[in-house]
Amino acid sequence: MEVKIKTKNGTLPAYETEGSAGMDLRADLEGPISLEPGRRALIPTGLSIELPLGYEAQIRARSGLAIKQGIGLVNGVGTIDSDYRGEIKVALINWGQEPVVIQDGDRIAQMVIAKYERITWKQVEELGDTKRGAGGFGHTGL
Repeated sequence: MEVKIKTKNGTLPAYETEGSAGMDLRADLEGPISLEPGRRALIPTGLSIELPLGYEAQIRARSGLAIKQGIGLVNGVGTIDSDYRGEIKVALINWGQEPVVIQDGDRIAQMVIAKYERITWKQVEELGDTKRGAGGFGHTGL
């Protein structure tokens, strides 16, 4: 699938390995940003995209940053809708114990392009039975 993209600095998101589902996104900064423990920052990427209708871009944390430095996404997983044309910015949070400095060009998140379906609701009085039923959190044990 071909997707239109506009960049400020010419750097495109990239798959780092042949089997990667996500493309790394890089910070597009004029200067370093120090992210103190417990603090949040909206990091620009310099990218704008035009996704086809029926697709979204999921913005996800990078596992290496999460485990090594405690950096995650404020909203867990971000969604870029197909009708959004603004710059992609990543809401990072420092869950760690030490300040982390984000530099221009650092890989800060990953982006996965996913197809989605839109639904219509059918309101009913009863739902079909399953073995699980209404069993929720911890219903299967350890």
